[in-house]
Amino acid sequence: MAVTKLLSRWGAWLFLGPVIAVAAVLPEERADNMYHAYSGGGVTIDGPSVLIRKNLGNNVSLSANYYVDMISGASIDVEATASEYTEQRDEFSLGADYLVDKTTISMGYTNSSENDYEAQTIAFAISQGFFGDLSTIGLRVSYGSDDVFRNGDENFAEEAQHRRYALSWNQILTQKLIAELSVETVADEGFLNNPYRSVRYLDEASGSGFSYQAEVYPTTRNSDAVALRAKYRLPYRAAIKGEYRRYADSWGVVADNVEFRYIHPWKERDEWVLEGKIRYYQQSSADFYSDLFPYLNATNFRARDKELSNYTTLALGFGISYELPKRWSVLKQRNTINLYWDHILFDYEDFLDVTVHGADTLISPGDEPAYSFSANVIRLFWSARF
Repeated sequence: MAVTKLLSRWGAWLFLGPVIAVAAVLPEERADNMYHAYSGGGVTIDGPSVLIRKNLGNNVSLSANYYVDMISGASIDVEATASEYTEQRDEFSLGADYLVDKTTISMGYTNSSENDYEAQTIAFAISQGFFGDLSTIGLRVSYGSDDVFRNGDENFAEEAQHRRYALSWNQILTQKLIAELSVETVADEGFLNNPYRSVRYLDEASGSGFSYQAEVYPTTRNSDAVALRAKYRLPYRAAIKGEYRRYADSWGVVADNVEFRYIHPWKERDEWVLEGKIRYYQQSSADFYSDLFPYLNATNFRARDKELSNYTTLALGFGISYELPKRWSVLKQRNTINLYWDHILFDYEDFLDVTVHGADTLISPGDEPAYSFSANVIRLFWSARF
């Protein structure tokens, strides 16, 4: 469940990528068919996704997206207390954009379903261009309602709510430079942890020197983030994108994210587009996180989720897009084949690898090596623009 929740947040960004919008125009009409795959940390996730976007006249754009995650394996933080599993998450999204003069109004609905988690989100956004379309201000709000269950326990049923508010300012600074400043605040309430995950604590009576008990999280979480993005066009038609994002929440997690992308059209008609990416992420641990608690019920709140620990990631990515000749294109429209690959290195500072323990292990609890792993993310999709 934890991995699928993570990828549901990534899904749209993996598929479409971050953009900087600066003018009041309807989104491009398109149809995308994608296969995505993630492999790393003992977990494999893959599946298809289909996106269709169609305009009705000059003022309305409708979209629909179907996204599937098929999961198998078990991450290390649940491997010690649970067996491998398989499950599937299905996500459906509907959206509409209405353009009037320099104002764009957007609405969306998303439903995500798996055997132990149901999530529904509604969203509303409005953007307004002014100063001759050199500036655009946007406001986005969303509300999510989740139902959480636990397989094998018919009496377990919890709820969670998520409220997001975001404000952005896009500015054309020069003929070659576009920048965006955005701020976002999120309020989460309800059951916010994974019902299957446990923390460990010192227990001399245990053969390994430690035992496990269930995690306990606060029922509220407030977070704020600010991001600065920029896109600069180089003299030879290539472009550089940069982003810095700062995040902090009421659980004590503070994170920094820095990313750079280089996009390079190739050949006379720009039928080939190459892209390179590097991304660095670093965060501090939550106040109630510990890899090893001193005893049973040591604190009121306790977590051993590695995503709440001190850790860093380094992602290196490469992408290539090829525009098909019209004789090969569906409906003789603009068709592209796109392949994106990311290699991500995860290094955890205070999340330790308990799988080193065995019958002949002489390692004391707390002396295990820090955990690290690498993952690969692949997105292959065909896109037709009308």
